[in-house]
Amino acid sequence: MMKRLKVNDKIPDFTLTDQHGNLFHLEKHLGKSNLVVYFYPKDDTPGCTAEACQFRDQYEEFRDVSAEVIGMSADTPASHLAFAKKHKLTFTLLSDTDNRVRKMFGVQSDLFGLLPGRVTYVVDRKGVIQYIFNSQLNARKHVSEALRVLRETEIKESATT
Repeated sequence: MMKRLKVNDKIPDFTLTDQHGNLFHLEKHLGKSNLVVYFYPKDDTPGCTAEACQFRDQYEEFRDVSAEVIGMSADTPASHLAFAKKHKLTFTLLSDTDNRVRKMFGVQSDLFGLLPGRVTYVVDRKGVIQYIFNSQLNARKHVSEALRVLRETEIKESATT
């Protein structure tokens, strides 16, 4: 049984390849912005496309709360690039082809073990998980939940500065 990350855990460090074939080093992004790291089952499936397009459509709202969106699945960089081009996705897609990072986070498969899990993590600038949303069936809700938490976190941060 794999250990699942929880709220207040530090996000594990990882390096993966993005849709352009570039290496994405998590450590280079910590301290610069909040992160929304979302794991999804597969490029170009109905639920995953709806979720990705909603992240795309609300991308400026994520930027307004100093957040970078990172989608992750086991698809190849070439598959991610085709998916990103087809749907005009404006954020980073990472290839976790061996599901190593998925396992580091403890993202489990759906109820029947047929599909990789759909889980979204909201991570602050320090790399600490502030919120986790896990719902295989409600792909669209991941975006609104992440934005809600980021806005609440921003309010808390501005109150303490």
